[in-house]
Amino acid sequence: MTPPPRAAHGTPDTGPALLDEARRLAPGAVALRRALHRGPEQGLDLPATQRLVLDALDGLGLRIRTGRALSSVTATLDGAAGGPTVLLRADMDALPVTEATGLPFASGNPGLMHACGHDAHMAMLVGAARLLAGRRDTLAGRVVFMFQPGEEGEHGARHMIEEGVLEASGARADAAFALHVHPNLPAGAVRLRPGPQMAASDRFRVVVRGRGGHASAPHTACDPVPVACEIVLALQTAVTRGVAADDSAVLSVTRLTAGTAPGVIPDTAELAGTLRTLAEPTRRRLHEVIARVARGVAAAHGATAEATVETGYPVTVNDADFTRFVLRTAAGTLGPDAAGVLPAPYMTAEDFSYVLRAVPGALAFLGACPPGRTPDEAPALHSSRMEIDEDVISTGIACEAAVALAFLAGGGPEPGR
Repeated sequence: MTPPPRAAHGTPDTGPALLDEARRLAPGAVALRRALHRGPEQGLDLPATQRLVLDALDGLGLRIRTGRALSSVTATLDGAAGGPTVLLRADMDALPVTEATGLPFASGNPGLMHACGHDAHMAMLVGAARLLAGRRDTLAGRVVFMFQPGEEGEHGARHMIEEGVLEASGARADAAFALHVHPNLPAGAVRLRPGPQMAASDRFRVVVRGRGGHASAPHTACDPVPVACEIVLALQTAVTRGVAADDSAVLSVTRLTAGTAPGVIPDTAELAGTLRTLAEPTRRRLHEVIARVARGVAAAHGATAEATVETGYPVTVNDADFTRFVLRTAAGTLGPDAAGVLPAPYMTAEDFSYVLRAVPGALAFLGACPPGRTPDEAPALHSSRMEIDEDVISTGIACEAAVALAFLAGGGPEPGR
């Protein structure tokens, strides 16, 4: 396949002036972020959130398409000349968390909160769209703005890929980029790393079947409770002793349930948890280990165990060349001290991994530690008290716009390589 020609339509301004322009857009972006924060919605169906995004994009001259199976928004900006296509993504959904920040614009929807920064992501991407739309006459190529529901466990990115987001511009995207705010990094810092940056995340469930009886006579029963407890310990050992020190895997049993009354030995016990890995071979092997360990421990006690694994998001893998390109671009736009390599992957998961399996690109973290806090003490993502420094919204606008401008002008890795 012949790669598309590199852009040569103009020299993009991706220096400090771009950040100044983003700061001028910040009041509107912050207002949008707060409106989104007040009305969080969960899952794949986010009609009010979608409406706010569509209204914010109105008048920018973008080609807009909404999702069929989910409340997504795909907006395409066509440059004045032909060239490659770069995709920028923001996630849209909230979490089932009761907010405890006390902010004046706190969630008005009981039991729901934008505790993972997706409200800021949407506001930044709308700001980037506004900034780039004002430069369409200098662009050679296309920018696709991907507003995606269902990141929190609903595989929204996969659904959007199935509905054609990667081909939304009329040509397959050549590169993709996303920013994710992080309250435990210094405000304004851009951090990413080449290769695996976030883990694959799978859920598992083990049902232990014994034989119930009276608690006064356990010898007449086959008690599944101590068997389940032993499986928990055996699974921990299987991971710590079975995975190399330079490979990463985290297995956590987060639920253990059994019984209905203190005097009754139950027939069954159940445990469940998550497995997080950074390499597909390790991931597949540990799926088998979970089943084998559960069966073996149960059999040793005369019980049986059935393990099932629900496959979640893949490993989020940043393209090495694109990562270096983002680091250069962010440093040139935000200042040499703003961009840096993340020292180690995070074991959290992200469904932008589906996009990065199909298109070279990267996800970067944008430090958003709130004022008056240090990164170590700030409430983490998914906390009911999670807050961000809203000043970083302009930083994110500038960073996303700079990556798009530099890529379309030929500063990034070769498209189609």
